[in-house]
Amino acid sequence: MTEQQQAGGVLPVDDEGYVIDSEDCEERETAYRERGTSRPITVVGNPVLHKECKDVTEFDDELAQLVDDMFASQRTAEGVGLAANQIGVDKKVFVYACPAAQAARPTGAAANPVPVEPPAARRVLDDANEGCLSVPTAYVSLARPDYAEVTGQDEKGNPIKVRGTGYFARCLQHETDHLYGYLYIDRLSKRDRKDALRQMEEGTPRYPVVPNE
Repeated sequence: MTEQQQAGGVLPVDDEGYVIDSEDCEERETAYRERGTSRPITVVGNPVLHKECKDVTEFDDELAQLVDDMFASQRTAEGVGLAANQIGVDKKVFVYACPAAQAARPTGAAANPVPVEPPAARRVLDDANEGCLSVPTAYVSLARPDYAEVTGQDEKGNPIKVRGTGYFARCLQHETDHLYGYLYIDRLSKRDRKDALRQMEEGTPRYPVVPNE
């Protein structure tokens, strides 16, 4: 743990320097979303989703409010992770409150995340259904590594490392992809992508979305 994180980090870290994000999860998520305002979700086709977001350079009250709004929006949409561009904001930050193997739901925020290449022993693929709030009502199977790790900063600018396995690993990869301009359907075959877009067209979102012009 660095002195900076000891003094001002949003979350404590373990002996290896990874954030401890699975304690007091419900209380922390509730505090975020009660301060925030829910915003509608942008959907595939909106330009903000299809380009790399800008790095976060100011860790100020505006960013703190954005994180609060993202948690509120995520709860409204009944999601487990949300990237800033999914509510139309061109900033490299995502939030998560994602079920994991343990009973707790790892909960936190990551700015300027950079994926870390997993060690060879961790390169086991998990082929499972995946969905996205920006591709509402669609679910398609996608193979992803069963382990994921990102480095970045918390909402106060402190350096952090976040890691997860299983469904949480999928969440970390999915949200990091968003911030670099990729949706999960971009990783599908043409046939499966077409199927996902068909499902979206035929379905009705259960939460407010921003219609594309």
